[in-house]
Amino acid sequence: MTTSSHASFTIVGLTTAGKKFRPSDWAERLCGVLSAFGAEKRMKYSPYVGPRSYKGEKAVFVDGRLYEVEPMAYRFVLNFAQDNDLQLIEGPSPAR
Repeated sequence: MTTSSHASFTIVGLTTAGKKFRPSDWAERLCGVLSAFGAEKRMKYSPYVGPRSYKGEKAVFVDGRLYEVEPMAYRFVLNFAQDNDLQLIEGPSPAR
C-alpha cells in the first residue's frame, strides 16, 4: 500500500478572519468541478473531494491521494482556498 506524500485537508467556508464565505453553495460548486458522470449516468463526486460540514460550517474535504491521481486538481483546490483566504484544517476528514 502506498501512502500519499501530500496532506489531506478540509477547506472551511470561513475566511481566516472568521467571515462566512459566499455564495452559500460554494462547496457543492467546487466539488462539482471535480465530479464526473458515473456508469449509472448520474453526476458523482470524486472519491477524493467531497462536501462536508465542519463545526456547523460548509466545508470541502480533499484526500491527499488526489495528488497521486491528478496533481493539477489537488493544486486547484488548494489554490482556491488560498486565493479566497479560507481556513484550512490539515488532516483526515472529520465525521460528516
